[in-house]
Formats: sequence, structure tokens, C-alpha cells
Amino acid sequence: MIDYFALALGHGLIAIALLRLVLRDGLDVDPLISTIAAETAEIRKSARSAGRNAARRAQDVGEVDAEGDGGERQGIITQPPRRRPGGGP
Repeated sequence: MIDYFALALGHGLIAIALLRLVLRDGLDVDPLISTIAAETAEIRKSARSAGRNAARRAQDVGEVDAEGDGGERQGIITQPPRRRPGGGP
């Protein structure tokens, strides 16, 4: 009888340990993989012309902020959208 109890206790504790390991939140999260994925996304973004232009604009805004004008870009003139010939919208 004691043999069955010892076997059940040992296997039960192993089963509880495995369940606790499987149900952990951080089990599927690897910080190295998320870092590599972020770097890959940044490289892909910078490889496109739109990504390069966005990086340049962000860098320009950072330079303007460093000058201390509150992040407002001065000297940029915006024009209203052009209308199509024929009076359409």
C-alpha cells in the first residue's frame, strides 16, 4: 500500500510541476527574439524610400526640438489642395 502512495505522490508532484511550467506567462516570450524582430522591422522600414524619408523628418524634428523652439517647424508653407479642372471636387 505504501508503494502505491509513494508512486502516486511522486508522479503527482511531477505533474503539478509540469503544469506550473506550462502555464507560466513568460514561457513563450523570449526577449532576444523580440529585440531581433524589432531590429529587422527597423531595417526593412529604412530600406524603403518612405521609411528613409520618415526617418529624415523625425531627425529634422529632433534637431528643431534641440534648438529650443518647442518642436514647431518654422519656414514651412503649406498650400491648399489643388482643384481639378472642370469644377469637380
